[in-house]
Amino acid sequence: MEALKPAPAASPFPEESVPWQDFQRGEHFGGRSRNLSAHAGPQPYQIGFCIEELPPGRQGCPAHWHVREEEHLYVLSGSLTVRIGSARHVMGPGDYVRFPAGQPVEHALFNHTGDICRYIIVGPRDPDEVCVYPDSNKVLVRSQGLLFNRDDARDYWDGEDQVTV
Repeated sequence: MEALKPAPAASPFPEESVPWQDFQRGEHFGGRSRNLSAHAGPQPYQIGFCIEELPPGRQGCPAHWHVREEEHLYVLSGSLTVRIGSARHVMGPGDYVRFPAGQPVEHALFNHTGDICRYIIVGPRDPDEVCVYPDSNKVLVRSQGLLFNRDDARDYWDGEDQVTV
């Protein structure tokens, strides 16, 4: 994996100067992305702007919804199926969708075709984000770098039976 070298602040650069970052997890998840925000400097950035490619038969990431961040997706080429809650929608070039923050409706992207789908994904990069994964019953707390299983949820007062001051 090639390290990104930030460009000077407010200097234009061609998309092609940003190396692709590939990822794959098992047989079902995978793709590649160019994170233009991470390349643009200075860091940290507040708005993420990525160009991503989703190969045929792959899902980009597990279905999830964001507590604090909203995401915007714009398809450049190819087609994909977007899951929004229980609904499925086919998207193609020129199609756009917004995933609002704080609404407990999961979303996920799947390439149902035989061709690569290329799209832009834009959203804030909130260090305090909380992300919920309903299919696997997990919750991510980004600021702590922790992933919890929602089955372990407890009452607020659980374990608080003594004064600690």
